Amino acid sequence: MDEGKTILLVDDDLTLREMYEERLKAEGFTIVQASNGEEALSKAKEVKPNIILLDIMMPKINGFDVLKDLKSDPDLKDVPVIVLTALIQDVDRIQGKKLGATDYIVKSETMPGEVIAKIRNAMK
Repeated sequence: MDEGKTILLVDDDLTLREMYEERLKAEGFTIVQASNGEEALSKAKEVKPNIILLDIMMPKINGFDVLKDLKSDPDLKDVPVIVLTALIQDVDRIQGKKLGATDYIVKSETMPGEVIAKIRNAMK
């Protein structure tokens, strides 16, 4: 895999994952997908991605709990996590930041190009 270019994309919405995978691959990133929180944690440990795009509302384990687990894992705590969610409440934004998210992006307010810019920024 490209050093410094692997993104773990975590979302239960297949259409959204496929759209982002296509866009991110075109930008030269390697994409690993997970469709729920449980899968996200196991793939994060297995792949050790350079950055994680994480949805909050998912089956099995929600994104906040995934974020907590990632940040408490010595091998993964330094991996930047960008929350990419439909949750627009300030309380959720604050919770994401408090748990260690590098950035918090609301899906409906952000175009894929802006998300890619935020990923590049977080990986610097």
